[in-house]
Amino acid sequence: MQVIVDLCVVPLGVGVSVSAYVAECQRVLDAAGLKNQLHAYGTNIEGEWDAVMAAIKRCHERIHEMGAPRITTTIKLGTRIDRAQTMADKVRSVENKLA
Repeated sequence: MQVIVDLCVVPLGVGVSVSAYVAECQRVLDAAGLKNQLHAYGTNIEGEWDAVMAAIKRCHERIHEMGAPRITTTIKLGTRIDRAQTMADKVRSVENKLA
């Protein structure tokens, strides 16, 4: 099953800046071959359910390996079975209505 996820991973106990941890999670997603788009408060990911969830787990593992004692993660996800839809399709649909 295909899924589109909005992921926000926040390491706790590592100070104010978390960009190094976010960058490492981006590397994990890229290594997994998942289509993803970084935004100001998280990352959108699209792919096969199991691959996406495995990559999210790997993000947690890597961030803990980097020394973060705690992580809080917010995940919003959507699936649909009536037709294929990508992240770009969803954005384009709204942009077309703004034109």
